[in-house]
Amino acid sequence: MQTTGSGIGKRIVVVGTSGSGKTTFATRLAEKLQVPRVEMDALHWEPNWVEAPLDVFRERLENALTADAWVVDGNYAKVRDILWQRADTIVWLDYPLHVVMSRLFIRTCRRSFLQEELWSGNKESWKTHLFTSDSIFLWAWTSYPRHRRDYPALFTQPEYVHLNVIRLTNPRQAEKLLAGLVI
Repeated sequence: MQTTGSGIGKRIVVVGTSGSGKTTFATRLAEKLQVPRVEMDALHWEPNWVEAPLDVFRERLENALTADAWVVDGNYAKVRDILWQRADTIVWLDYPLHVVMSRLFIRTCRRSFLQEELWSGNKESWKTHLFTSDSIFLWAWTSYPRHRRDYPALFTQPEYVHLNVIRLTNPRQAEKLLAGLVI
């Protein structure tokens, strides 16, 4: 576990490649800290997998960040300026690609088989994930190296130096962090 500061803050953003476990980790972290959790996918997606207009997405996020403390999960660069400026801590789930892809496969199987409703009535489909350019597997495969390249550079930008960055490189570190939190 690598960190640039001490302790975990009150306004936390959990980032990582699709399938790394952002939502699960953020849910557990918010429960442990007894603060609201904000899932950016829920703010971003309209019915039928239509993206919310940018102004609507930004307004939804602004409204979601009115509490004094929160945990947000998501990687949306188009709202990073709002989110990261208000955050005090970034938890980066930077797991090996094989861990991410295996978690993504299990999650997608479960969601597709059970027809689990996600945001705004949307459901995942094997047809989409295996046979189209909208595949979550393709997205994870291509975004993984980009995140590993871009996040370290972003963390050094002047507008983000206030952030305590906690980089977790395996799930055991995430469990250790959660277990060590004292309220």
